[in-house]
Amino acid sequence: MTTDSSPEQPIAQTTSGAVRGTRRADGSVAFLGIPFAEPPTGARRFQAPEPKGPWDGVLDATAYGATPQRKALAEITTIPEPSIPGDSTLNVNVFTPDPAPASEGAGLPVLVWIHGGGFIAGSPASPWYDGRAFNRDGVVTVSVSYRLGFDGFGWLPDAPANRGVLDWILALEWVRDNIAAFGGDPRRVTIAGQSAGGGSVMTLLTVPSARHLFHRAISVSGVPGDVPLHDAQALTARLAEHLGVPATLAGFASVSEATLIEAQRFELVPGGATDPESVLRGMTTMNGRLGLGPIVDGELVVDTVEAGMIAGRGADKPLLVSATREEFAGFFTGRLDDFDAVAPTRALELMGVPEPLAEAYVATQPGERTGVVAGRFVSDVMFRERVIRWLALRDDAETWVSDFVWRSAVSGIAEHCLDVPFIFDVLDDPDVTRVAGPHAPQELADRIHGAVVAFVRDGSPGWSRSDRDASGIEVFDAAGAPPVEPFASARVLAAAKRLAEAASTTPSTPV
Repeated sequence: MTTDSSPEQPIAQTTSGAVRGTRRADGSVAFLGIPFAEPPTGARRFQAPEPKGPWDGVLDATAYGATPQRKALAEITTIPEPSIPGDSTLNVNVFTPDPAPASEGAGLPVLVWIHGGGFIAGSPASPWYDGRAFNRDGVVTVSVSYRLGFDGFGWLPDAPANRGVLDWILALEWVRDNIAAFGGDPRRVTIAGQSAGGGSVMTLLTVPSARHLFHRAISVSGVPGDVPLHDAQALTARLAEHLGVPATLAGFASVSEATLIEAQRFELVPGGATDPESVLRGMTTMNGRLGLGPIVDGELVVDTVEAGMIAGRGADKPLLVSATREEFAGFFTGRLDDFDAVAPTRALELMGVPEPLAEAYVATQPGERTGVVAGRFVSDVMFRERVIRWLALRDDAETWVSDFVWRSAVSGIAEHCLDVPFIFDVLDDPDVTRVAGPHAPQELADRIHGAVVAFVRDGSPGWSRSDRDASGIEVFDAAGAPPVEPFASARVLAAAKRLAEAASTTPSTPV
């Protein structure tokens, strides 16, 4: 701790003490690694987060806090995610155009970003989450960390469930209590996230105890956890057996986090055959869920996101939802020649899709190669079909939907995570070239980033609301690109699922 100040290193006062940030070349100020909770280690490891106690002097907030990567999905992530060692992992990063405390009614709108990573990986320290462009446009931006993997989302009979959700809620309480000191308005908070972060947003949208902490929501390629309690209990039992410890708090506390992460890998990341037909058959277990994530415990997470929507929870919050066209198709499109040996309809049948549905699905994308069709099917199951269902369940609630279809010059598809640097308008980051190619269209970033700014600031991204019949969906592509029907194949799966549910039968396809 130090006490001196300078124009280049402004100081802000939080409820726990003063923090020093860094003024950057563009005039924005970054306050990095501010702890909102005590380190979740030792006796706190599997407990609810404990608010950070006070400190003396001025806390240096000029470098990101600890974000050690909890591997598995981190090994294949598109987004650059630095691994920073340390124990104090529950932090916020605040990017602001003006760190002066906001006077009554004068605060700027606030965007709170929850990172993705399948609930087992990811980092708020990614350069793709830098808030400088939002600051330029008058938005204070906060990125938050939370406990990952079993530490955050594993079920234990004698410990609080959904510790990662409790981390999000405590971080939002920190924002409520402190953001005015950074020029933000606690009455104009939008939560946002991508992938598991987008799923986190949908969970918070329907968790009763979180509703007073934000005012709008943005879900980008959102995958909610919605892990059934019995599934969470079964995973705990398998992990305990694998580790040779009791399935209790004491048993898991006796295992180092590194050892537990390796056990998670064993349980959650499958291997298997590589020939095309065997790979396709292996997809029959796809159901749109992840193995770890928010648990439907009936207490904090009272029910699934969809059940919460049916009950009307979150209907008072404007919601912006988006997805990319090919999301998880990269595995297939990277082996197009291999999958060409199987006809598209046959490929879907191998994946567990009944023939009539397979034919209807393939008809939405005539002439596409098998790997593209199969990849889009997985993307629809995991991400896109549920967007169409959410629209119907939200009914008249204010909801906007967009479809990101611009194809990377590197992968040839509109893949998972490709839209994030456009949202944050950070196309100058070197890793964007690695993922998107050397000429990612700035005008597209201007449109997408501008839409998010408008939504955070005014409550509308700039196009008509999407109706429950999925009309009014905005398509994001390069200027002059041929028109694309948004969510065409996802609509087929959504309709099939509705029909199956109406008939009160269990669908034979993982839609």
